[in-house]
Amino acid sequence: MDLSSLLVLLLSLAAHAEAFDLGQTTRCVPVPPQMGLCQDVPYSEMRLPNLLGHSSLEEAVPNSEDWRTLLHTGCHPQARAFVCSLIAPVCLDRFIQPCRSVCVAVRESCAPVLACQGHAWPEALNCERFPAQEDTCLTPLPKHISAFSKEFPQPVCQSCPSVEESPSLKTVLDALCLNDFAVKAKIWRRRGSSSEPELMVEGPVELIRLGPLLPYDTASLLQRWMLINLRCAHTLVRPGRAQLYLITGTMRPGGAIQLSQLFPGLKKDQHIATATRKWKHHKC
Repeated sequence: MDLSSLLVLLLSLAAHAEAFDLGQTTRCVPVPPQMGLCQDVPYSEMRLPNLLGHSSLEEAVPNSEDWRTLLHTGCHPQARAFVCSLIAPVCLDRFIQPCRSVCVAVRESCAPVLACQGHAWPEALNCERFPAQEDTCLTPLPKHISAFSKEFPQPVCQSCPSVEESPSLKTVLDALCLNDFAVKAKIWRRRGSSSEPELMVEGPVELIRLGPLLPYDTASLLQRWMLINLRCAHTLVRPGRAQLYLITGTMRPGGAIQLSQLFPGLKKDQHIATATRKWKHHKC
């Protein structure tokens, strides 16, 4: 499911949530194994109807899967906990809602992902509807998590980078000199629906110019960039296909990663192969 379809889902879910009565009669059921999104929660039973208004597992389970696209972007480290506190609330003597601080933090990081698709965070998920008292709600946001995540390069929404077909040797060398990093990566687009991300980085990423990137996180970074910038990524490769690219980019102030140029068809283009092999000896 793409993020535009996800927004339709969010609006539908939020409509249920806004009218939800916390005082209504509920029942406890085991968190089913089919609800893979919430298998890591530290409890075994959930309440139905849940905080999104789902009255049965037959309704809650498939809707939980539809959040995967947004969560695969890694927009916030507590986004999954926030979603699960709504769709699979812990079964105690009363409903425990997510804390307002968690909602605000998730919204600030994940709303730009929806905005990248031209949509706003649903008003019905207004964070003001959640409790501000952290001793009456679930998973208050640890300050060290927010600070820790900001220290690493992060993908963001951007205008589509240029795709350079059959570039000259000078064009490739200039791109390698003028940008902060350059990598070789193969992008694969999954055919059909799946719980896995639609766009994947296939195999190892070759680091041509490391710059601000973290070697162990580069493949994940590129994959999250594609899931955030779906409209751009969909133009790069057809479903069921893989495409090898030389990718250059820069890091903005604050750690945001922006892709600048993509050069496809490395094996067929001698200029790209020559430039990536010899650019370190080239005087920029």
